[in-house]
Amino acid sequence: MASKQVLIVYAHQSSGSFNSAAKDAAVEVLTAKGCTVEVSDLYAMTFKATATAEDITGKVKNADHFCYGEETKLAWEAGKLTADISEEQRKLTEADLVIFQFPMYWFTVPAIMKGWMDRVLTLGFAFTHEKRYSQGIFKDKKAMLSFTTGSQESMFSANGINGDMNVTLWPLQNGILHYCGFQVLAPQIFWAPSHVPSEARGTMLEVWRTRMQGLLGENPLAFTPLDCFDGEKGYQLKPEVHEQHAAKEFGLTVGIHLGKALPPNNQMKAGV
Repeated sequence: MASKQVLIVYAHQSSGSFNSAAKDAAVEVLTAKGCTVEVSDLYAMTFKATATAEDITGKVKNADHFCYGEETKLAWEAGKLTADISEEQRKLTEADLVIFQFPMYWFTVPAIMKGWMDRVLTLGFAFTHEKRYSQGIFKDKKAMLSFTTGSQESMFSANGINGDMNVTLWPLQNGILHYCGFQVLAPQIFWAPSHVPSEARGTMLEVWRTRMQGLLGENPLAFTPLDCFDGEKGYQLKPEVHEQHAAKEFGLTVGIHLGKALPPNNQMKAGV
């Protein structure tokens, strides 16, 4: 792990929170192992969450019909994105591993963190039509979610009222991280820390500290490679790939399930 660059994108308002403790533990352990760790503390930075024309310095190409993706691509190419976006893109370019640390809000990331994703992961910089998913721009980088829930683990099960956490994670881990090419490490989920005794919270943090000892050596979650899909036929799974899995009990992934049972823990554990 020595000399690796780590970026922690952190979203919590309170330095006394469990999320803050998890972030601090990551900084401490990874720094001790020789990593260079940068933290983007989004609330402390008052990071702008809205993707608007103000993210571009100077004139835009088409003010009457403003298209954020196309305009920010041109601005990125011309070096005309605002300083806050450019600085986060610098951090991301240098990082070998990105950890998103946050409390789950409404089954996803807080708005300020979604704004970071919307504004920093711009077209051209983070993805193109040709470079995405397994052939994505960040295919040599690793990323992961580390978050707290308000609900206990049983509520996020296949039989629980919130539904399967693997399904909840698919849009974030496949639709954002893997879409940009990241090798996605299994998430670190802290189940309902506000509803357990302080001793249990301490145990949660110790488990996280132990995991970080070998974090960068972990295998990523499994996603279906881009070349398994036919780009000339609407990016449908190629018939030969479909046939290879026809007799199998489970689908390929949570999203590409082929009408079969979802592969257990597909978005929560590597190697399944």
